[in-house]
Amino acid sequence: MTVVKGDPAPEGADDTGDMTRGGPGGDGYVPSERRLARERHRRARARRATAIAAVSTLVTAALLYLVVVNAPGWPRTKETFFSAHYAREAFPKVLDGLWLNLRLLLVCGAAVLVLGMLIAIARTLRGPVFFPLRVLAAAYTDFFRGLPLIINLMIVVLGVPALRLQGVTVDPVLLGGTALTLTYSAYVAEVFRAGIESVHPSQRAAARSLGLTSRQTLRHVVLPQAVRRQVPPLLNDLVSLQKDTGLVSIGGAVDAVRAADIIVGRSLNYTPYIVAGLVFVALTIPMTRFTDWVTARTDRQRAQGGSL
Repeated sequence: MTVVKGDPAPEGADDTGDMTRGGPGGDGYVPSERRLARERHRRARARRATAIAAVSTLVTAALLYLVVVNAPGWPRTKETFFSAHYAREAFPKVLDGLWLNLRLLLVCGAAVLVLGMLIAIARTLRGPVFFPLRVLAAAYTDFFRGLPLIINLMIVVLGVPALRLQGVTVDPVLLGGTALTLTYSAYVAEVFRAGIESVHPSQRAAARSLGLTSRQTLRHVVLPQAVRRQVPPLLNDLVSLQKDTGLVSIGGAVDAVRAADIIVGRSLNYTPYIVAGLVFVALTIPMTRFTDWVTARTDRQRAQGGSL
């Protein structure tokens, strides 16, 4: 069937030149030759791009390999950092220590979300009566966001036991988890606060006009929207927390990093550090990819005007 330029499209044809058969229902769809040609072109271009990417990746990897293995100090580096013997010895012990890191991640992650939300709500409370609370919340976030995490850990893990307070734990795991919670709750509080402030004031006004109190408006209208909008940055903070749980080893807690450090101190071989690092990378990559997927999905919904 021929379509003359300038004439109205015949029944069953769409704006891409495709034809349908079977009446208005569109049953028996048959793509046009032009559409089939475009699809073949796209597939060919995708295959070509994939082949080029694969070849360039292989060439780059080969060049890096040749540069490394031909370096003057490679034999000594290989023996010190990539020993198969010490890798086999360290791997099960690093995995045992990793269980402590995972427990810290779960407990501290939950505590960070709760404390961060409370601080964010305190910073967004309105009215002069809440001014002292807003100042304290702002001071908390400014202080712990500015204080390096390693210094915070040293102060809490080493300083609290030195006070010899009655009833206060000296367990380095609990103290290290407390330091992690203090630091990360300040970052998460700012993420939540940005989400709360991103909700348009008309949402609050509409909720109040329906008879909701300020607390009900915050709970049922503002916070659900704020949390959904801030899921990607919250997941990024969770990934960072997942890695930083290894810093509790400075207090003597035997986690994955400390388990590797014990073997290194005995053997003077640094392969266990490589093993511990790879274990953390393997643990972090799935969460990172999930974060990227959530971020891309959120961006698509915003671009399409969908609900967040």
